[in-house]
Amino acid sequence: MDLLRRAKQLEAQGRDVIHMEIGEPDFAAPQTIVDVAAKQLLTREIKYTPAAGLPALREKIAQFYQQRYGVTVATQRIFVTPGASGAFLLAFAASLNPQDNVLMTDPCYPCNSNFATLFDAHAKTIPVNADSNYQLTAELIRQHWTSSTKGVLIASPSNPTGTLITGENLKQAIQTVNDLGGCFYSDEIYHGLVYDQHAASALEFSDNVFVINSFSKYFAMTGWRIGWLIVPEGFIEATETLTQNIFIATSTNAQYAALAAFDTDTLIELERRRAEFTLRRDFLYENLLRLGFEIPVKPEGAFYIYANCRKFTDDSYQFCLDLLEAEGVAVTPGKDFGTYNAHHALRFAYTTSIERMAVAIQRLERFIHRNN
Repeated sequence: MDLLRRAKQLEAQGRDVIHMEIGEPDFAAPQTIVDVAAKQLLTREIKYTPAAGLPALREKIAQFYQQRYGVTVATQRIFVTPGASGAFLLAFAASLNPQDNVLMTDPCYPCNSNFATLFDAHAKTIPVNADSNYQLTAELIRQHWTSSTKGVLIASPSNPTGTLITGENLKQAIQTVNDLGGCFYSDEIYHGLVYDQHAASALEFSDNVFVINSFSKYFAMTGWRIGWLIVPEGFIEATETLTQNIFIATSTNAQYAALAAFDTDTLIELERRRAEFTLRRDFLYENLLRLGFEIPVKPEGAFYIYANCRKFTDDSYQFCLDLLEAEGVAVTPGKDFGTYNAHHALRFAYTTSIERMAVAIQRLERFIHRNN
């Protein structure tokens, strides 16, 4: 956020800044979604919906899981939320008590640990590397489980690494957590943005899981602030009570708009965009390797590359600041995502066009040659 603020200041001064620091697709919401939202606004019937969400939207989400993953999810288990952040808040509020621990990876998305802290619980981050595809394994879960551990969070595809957990490893991780009597939280907000293989949903292996998803990434609805949470059956009542008290309901217009997210025309457009993200990933991956960055695992999903920059610096944060000031290229330092080897890590988001990334690569190469 500090880098983004500085980037905006430079832009206000007339500088050309190429943004590769924020996880927000440059694509607008598909026209089919916008059209439904505009039509609904004109009715002027923007009233509260049921706390758990529009029944029609919950049913659409259930159908989506049947079609894409071959799993049946009762609509009562589905809660429409103000973004994935709202889903995390409900999941943790319903299941965590003060001083509980939740196991997460290091590196991981920084807000996840803050969601736990909000309820006086704690994130216990576990260093991961390319050996485990930057994911937790059943063995790591058993190794770090203590009497205070309440659950495990796995994100696949992950932010910042863009890596997937295999279906078999996900199945083993869920089984391990269930055997230990804990809660399993599956962050699936980048599902749909997968390039080389299937991203397995936790629901393919168990109903005793919390699944967090969002319309922000694959569906390109970031500013609409709408996501969803699927809870185990035993948490339905508590989650509904929490939703009524914390949110009342998710934005009505965003919910009506999201009804169009699963339409055939929308999905065709989203798949076209996924193909474009694949080209962007390959372009950026190949050029970063050419410049000398180390990328031990080629990202399989999301829209990030997590690169090792130790050839150029021992302070990735300062590297980012200097690169922004000198060349107008904004990328994210590893310290945003944890402490494990963070000083040697950079996250590049390929959320801008190949043409703009080509300019960014030229600037980055010039910066490296000037400073090494």
